[in-house]
Amino acid sequence: MLYFSRFKMILIWLAVAATVILAAPNLFSASTLAKLPDWVPKRQMTLGLDLQGGSHILLRMDPNDLIKDRLETTRDEIRTLLRDGKVGYTGLAGSGRTVQVRITDPAQVDAAKTALKTLTEPVAAGLFTGGSIQEMTLDDSEPGLLKFTVTDAGIKYRTSTALTQSIEVVSRRVNELGTTEPIVQRQGDDRILVQVPGLQDPQRLKEILGQTAKLTFQMVDQSMPVQDALNGRPPAGSSVLYSQDDPPVPYLIENRVIVSGENLVDAQATYNSQNNEPVVSFRFDSKGAARFGQATSQNVGKLFAIVLDNQVISAPQIREPILGGTGQISGNFTTASANDLAVLLRAGALPATLTVIEERTVGPGLGQDSIHAGKVAGIIGSILVVAFMFVAYGFLGFLANIALAVHVAMIVGLLSLLGATLTLPGIAGIVLTIGMAVDSNVLIYERIREERRAGRSVIQAIDTGFSKALATIVDSNVTSLIATVVLFYLGTGPVKGFAVTYAIGILTTVFTAFTFTRLLVSIWLRRARPKELPRAPVTFVPPGTKIPFMGIRRWTFALSSALSILSVVLFMSTGINYGIDFKGGSLIEVQSKSGNADLADLRGRLSELNIGEIQVQQFGTPNDVLIRVGTQDGGENAEQTVIDKVRGELQDQYDFRRVEVVGPTVSGELAKQGTIAMLVALLGILIYVWFRFEWQFAVGAIIATVHDVVMTIGFFVITGLEFNQSSLAAILTIIGYSLNDTIVVYDRVREDLRKYKKMPLPQLLNNAINETLSRTTLTSVTTILALVALVLFGGEVIRSFTMAMLFGIVFGTYSSIFIAAPLLILFKLRPGAATADEEKPVSGGKAVAT
Repeated sequence: MLYFSRFKMILIWLAVAATVILAAPNLFSASTLAKLPDWVPKRQMTLGLDLQGGSHILLRMDPNDLIKDRLETTRDEIRTLLRDGKVGYTGLAGSGRTVQVRITDPAQVDAAKTALKTLTEPVAAGLFTGGSIQEMTLDDSEPGLLKFTVTDAGIKYRTSTALTQSIEVVSRRVNELGTTEPIVQRQGDDRILVQVPGLQDPQRLKEILGQTAKLTFQMVDQSMPVQDALNGRPPAGSSVLYSQDDPPVPYLIENRVIVSGENLVDAQATYNSQNNEPVVSFRFDSKGAARFGQATSQNVGKLFAIVLDNQVISAPQIREPILGGTGQISGNFTTASANDLAVLLRAGALPATLTVIEERTVGPGLGQDSIHAGKVAGIIGSILVVAFMFVAYGFLGFLANIALAVHVAMIVGLLSLLGATLTLPGIAGIVLTIGMAVDSNVLIYERIREERRAGRSVIQAIDTGFSKALATIVDSNVTSLIATVVLFYLGTGPVKGFAVTYAIGILTTVFTAFTFTRLLVSIWLRRARPKELPRAPVTFVPPGTKIPFMGIRRWTFALSSALSILSVVLFMSTGINYGIDFKGGSLIEVQSKSGNADLADLRGRLSELNIGEIQVQQFGTPNDVLIRVGTQDGGENAEQTVIDKVRGELQDQYDFRRVEVVGPTVSGELAKQGTIAMLVALLGILIYVWFRFEWQFAVGAIIATVHDVVMTIGFFVITGLEFNQSSLAAILTIIGYSLNDTIVVYDRVREDLRKYKKMPLPQLLNNAINETLSRTTLTSVTTILALVALVLFGGEVIRSFTMAMLFGIVFGTYSSIFIAAPLLILFKLRPGAATADEEKPVSGGKAVAT
């Protein structure tokens, strides 16, 4: 395996060079890259919103609005069609999903059905059902009464088309704000995801996105005073609408729409030439100009209302016909509000109301702090791992460090090439893979040392070490990859960014640790022709250890059982500190503009807002504060009202660095997704291990993994750390790591089962664990070093994530030795031999357990 053809060597070096070139642009600023020639790669990693600042907003469209609009349209169509068909009717009304009308003359029922036939005709090809979509059905079972009901397929069709239209409108609105590279995409059947990086004013974005912006021009009904209409009933065909003033002013408005916003072709924020007040100038298309000109010509001297989302902006008097197709909307506008209205009118109206059900906003200052913390943690973690590898393996460790540098370059290069988004948990993923990438090198080097101790020559030991380590490397990385893939498909936002980074790190590990390191070692062998393996400055685990691990298995089982029961009891009684991801609510990180934050003052001021349960705590430095507000009873809109109240109360003295809002709809879904993710990951790993080994190995690996999950949950309960999406990512990563470690032990057990046919199973397990003890120890230490750097220097935002990872790595290593391996005895992997005397020497010069 140490021979490389010239062609293969060239390909390997080209792959390394390509990744270094792709990664290089990330070392330079955008202005520096702009000065370079066009043929030079310039693509950099895309920074997530948590690193560059910006807003992540999830909007949900209410299908009830669509049903209501459809019923109103159906009533108007029925009224028009029956009048055109000269069919007498009465009792035209709608409720729920049904519109009904009674035909006064029984002889005209058939004529009415013919006239209304268009309502039940298919409206589109089979987008959902595979055939035509019948939007409405007719029920004529009661004589003279026709009932038209909106079908489920019709609602689904309307929702889909309305969502597509809403995405176009939202995209136009966001683009009008002048932001760079916004993301507007469909999510599910009734949701729109909006991500706007670098946004300085998220409140303005929410206001623009949440407004339906249905603009209409309607006549004011002056047939009676509006107060009489309020005291009695408005005339038929008119309604009372209120202005946007404070207090609002009532107007009696005719329901008939003269011109709607659909006829607008342009709207701009300008200034009134007479009083220099901000106004919105608009221009109609030819059809709208004709209608508006005709209406104003016929109603000179009367009032007409400009209505936006059922609120009267203004109601001026028509002094003369407006024939040019242009006009102005005046009101109590500021320059910003006039510009926002112009943006809304240019973008068009939404077909239905969009409600913010999830918001995650990060200020640019916090993003820069996170980048700095990630860089510091990455550099320190890398230095610790590199130094440890050199101390543990000498010159071979130096070669592993070269491969490690290429490994990091490949991750950065592939992230840049794929246009993947680097998030703060993604930085944690890179640092973590730095710690875990050396695991494959450790596996190989320990195998080489073992083969050399067995009497093989240096070249034979190296060749056999690489060959025997390959299967273990593949098995251990596949189990980690399964958990990561599940995390990618079921995770959202930064968690998905972590999954992408970690998955790329797992895949590049196989290349850098096995192929590239093997190339470096082969070059060293040809040039140096060593007679002995390089000596390491420090030996952490002496060769030939004979620790009787299985002798204390009953004690470890008892300890683990007691701790597991304690974790479950604490979880059921005390409960876990769920973050807003799983229980809903609002999380706000603020920073005092001057001096330290006054927590007592903050609690007092926020308590007066009557917004329910409030938690205020210091977060990192003395001037940083984390505010948690419980879920509101008023639904999704109430959550946004809380943010507005807190912002209005604190914005003069505090900078808002981060805002996260998760409504009850999303929090329930995230909790469900988290449970599914855990079960799917365990099932996938169970199937893989069962396929690669025997059922005892698969079940033992799963039990040991569940043990680690239970221990980690107990850790969250005892420490009170917040359990959120990042914590879920930590648990899934712990699953991958724990199984990685378990697979290494199991792989050696499987090898020894073939080698020692009659050895008692407890003694064989002792041998396998002792043979892999050095690898287990060194891998755990390198991973722990990387995680310690993250815990100490990675910042408060990911501290709960990294602390859970650190705890899980320690217990994952413990379970591989003291849980996963002894379970093979319990499951009678080798019947008969498993019950043999554990202390009995084995004939034939084999190893003896002590």
